[in-house]
Amino acid sequence: MENKLYVGNLPYAATEDELKDHFSQAGNVTSVALIKDRATGRAKGFGFVEMATAEEAQKAISMFNGQDFMGRAITVNVAKPREERPRNFDRNRDGGGRNRY
Repeated sequence: MENKLYVGNLPYAATEDELKDHFSQAGNVTSVALIKDRATGRAKGFGFVEMATAEEAQKAISMFNGQDFMGRAITVNVAKPREERPRNFDRNRDGGGRNRY
């Protein structure tokens, strides 16, 4: 079991400090990261919480998955590794309505 947890369906108004305080009920929280939109800076409604041990992570899943946090039923599960996606630097190469001749 991993220590890093995915937390979804978060209220957009939630802060990292509020999330850390909430998850501290299950054990020692080592890090919290709320994911924000690059363009607007607004929260995307999900984030990651890292617990000190795998046992504390499992306890947090048991305690909080499907439970209310600031008026919303949150999803808590083990975070999956980020999949590598090929970068597409040539998006407009074959399209975009341009004349190619």
